[in-house]
Amino acid sequence: MTKILFPAVLATLLLGTSCIGPNNAFRGVNSWNTRATDSKWWNEVIHVGMWVIPVYEVVLAGDLVIFNSIEFWGGNNPINEPEAPKPQEKN
Repeated sequence: MTKILFPAVLATLLLGTSCIGPNNAFRGVNSWNTRATDSKWWNEVIHVGMWVIPVYEVVLAGDLVIFNSIEFWGGNNPINEPEAPKPQEKN
């Protein structure tokens, strides 16, 4: 029991410390997606494809577990603040 419980508690303490953070990598990918093409329709196709292929899921998991934890423990996030997403025109 101890062989399972101790690593689980240790992993929770080390990896679950800062799920709340700026999520700069995720926001950067999303910002890039709004500028990928000049067409809001193609950008939407890319957006859905990046959820299906799990690009967004992997980047968000990296943000939550790695980059936000680095910022929590070290004070600096290794991913720079991304540009704001480009607003899409309404048609």
